[in-house]
Amino acid sequence: MRTRRAALVGALAAASMLAVSACGATADKEESGSGSGSSKPATGLRLMVPNTPGSGYDLTARTVSQVMQDTKAASGVQVFNLPGASGTVGLQRLVNEKGNGKMAMQMGLGVVGASYTQKSKATLTDTTPLARLIEEAGAIVVPKDSPYKSMDDLVTAWKKNPKKFAVGGGSSPGGPDHLLPMQLAKAVGIKPTDVNYVSYDGGGELLPAILGNKIAFGASGFGEFLDQVEAGQVRVLAVSSEKPIEALKDVPTLKDEGIDLVFTNWRGIVAPPGITDEQKQTWVDTLTKMHDSDAWKAQLEKNGWVDAFATGDEFGTYMTEQDKAVADLLAELGLA
Repeated sequence: MRTRRAALVGALAAASMLAVSACGATADKEESGSGSGSSKPATGLRLMVPNTPGSGYDLTARTVSQVMQDTKAASGVQVFNLPGASGTVGLQRLVNEKGNGKMAMQMGLGVVGASYTQKSKATLTDTTPLARLIEEAGAIVVPKDSPYKSMDDLVTAWKKNPKKFAVGGGSSPGGPDHLLPMQLAKAVGIKPTDVNYVSYDGGGELLPAILGNKIAFGASGFGEFLDQVEAGQVRVLAVSSEKPIEALKDVPTLKDEGIDLVFTNWRGIVAPPGITDEQKQTWVDTLTKMHDSDAWKAQLEKNGWVDAFATGDEFGTYMTEQDKAVADLLAELGLA
């Protein structure tokens, strides 16, 4: 995990804890305001992170909480972590909170995959979609002394013996770092079942594997590698976004390299099932007010996030499409 990201997470966590202390035990009993349709901040909201402090979900949730409070879209937002089983412990907790309009969960593509690989009884179709927030492109990364200078070099070598060509990612099977190389393999004519995927516990473990030449290439969110790119320790051969990334201006997209694939790791927020339309609208209005603020735009730029804001039914349709695509791929791999 990058140092500056860790520092930001710590600062946001501290600020969030202060806000929780201020609202006290009565927060959940207070009535919510109507978000962007009212000057009155929403109150008593709780945002669950289904993995550990310092993770990408954690950073996103604490940033959302802080901007909500800075813009007075909400007050006393509590962020808490409930890790386990790649996010599905938190998913089950959320589904069990049926009708609780005060709680929501930070989630994303990783939870979609984990709901299948972990054989979760709770599914995302059980939840209430609130908003998709951001996207982050994936990156194909090699150490500075790698013999692969381009995607063409890498793909040519990969095709010769895919089962012995180690590919690393910072997530377990079903997570975004696993899905990216599997989809990349399909796009270049390699059977996903032939991919030799090595799972690492986040970017903190993946990076040493890349630098130590333990894998042929790494696949993860581009933000994990910015410091190492700047230091000349690694090279990014391509990013998986539709358009080039501002932070990596000289790096081509996969499409630029002749590979028909666009892949983004998105993050969003869902609520329990069975909440009222009014409760859902409070969350949507509050998130919309946060999204429309200059403070949120500054956080997008600071973290290299791509704005992908969509709410309600639009997000619900997108999540359904993502769920089917992931389920189909994991079924092909025998993981779902």
